[in-house]
Amino acid sequence: MICGVSFGQIDGSTSNTSGENPFFRPTPTSLVPENKPPISLTIPFKDRDPKMQFPPPSQETKQLDMTASDGLLDHIPGKAPKAFQKDKEPRPEFARDQDLGDVTTSGDFVQIKYRDHEYVDGDLIRVYVNGDVVQSSVFLGASFSGFTLSLQPGANRIEFEAINQGSSGPNTAELHVYNEKGFIISAKEWNLLTGYKASVLVIKD
Repeated sequence: MICGVSFGQIDGSTSNTSGENPFFRPTPTSLVPENKPPISLTIPFKDRDPKMQFPPPSQETKQLDMTASDGLLDHIPGKAPKAFQKDKEPRPEFARDQDLGDVTTSGDFVQIKYRDHEYVDGDLIRVYVNGDVVQSSVFLGASFSGFTLSLQPGANRIEFEAINQGSSGPNTAELHVYNEKGFIISAKEWNLLTGYKASVLVIKD
C-alpha cells in the first residue's frame, strides 16, 4: 500500500519570506550598554558650589563616647554617686519617735515597702507589728524591699526602729504601704537617730 503525506501552510496575516521559524522569538537583550562606564555620584571639583564648606582633610571629627561614665552607672562600695554625697545633718528634732499617720483598708493584707531614700550608707532597722519583732535587722538599700502583712480586724501598729544611723546623717527611709489591689495608700519618710522609732497604723474595717 502506498501512503501519501501532504503538508499544508498555516495561514497568517503576514507571510514569512525570510525562511526563519515564525514561532521563534529571540530573548531580549539587556538595555544597559555594555561598554558605558558606571554613573559616578562624585561631583567634579570644578562643578562644586564655591559656597560649600568642607573640613580640611587633617581635621578630625570628635566622636561621641557612649561608654564614658557619669558617676551614676556603677555603684562603688564606700563611695557616693555624684547626686548623693551625704545624708542630712543629724538634728535635735530627729531624736524622737515619729508618727507617720494611719490608713484604713477593707482588705485582708497590705504590702509594706521601704528603702533608703538618700545616700545608701548602711542604715539598719528593726520592724515590729503590734509590739512583736517580725524582722530583727533589715538593711535599707536603694531599691524597695519589704514584706506582706496579714491584717487583724481593727488597728495594726507597725513600727520601724533605727538600729543605727549608717555612716552619715540620721537613719533615713521612704515608706510605702499598698493595699491588696496594689494601690498605694500611704507614702511617708522618716529621719531618726539611733534607738528611735517611726510608726504607721493600718486599720482594717
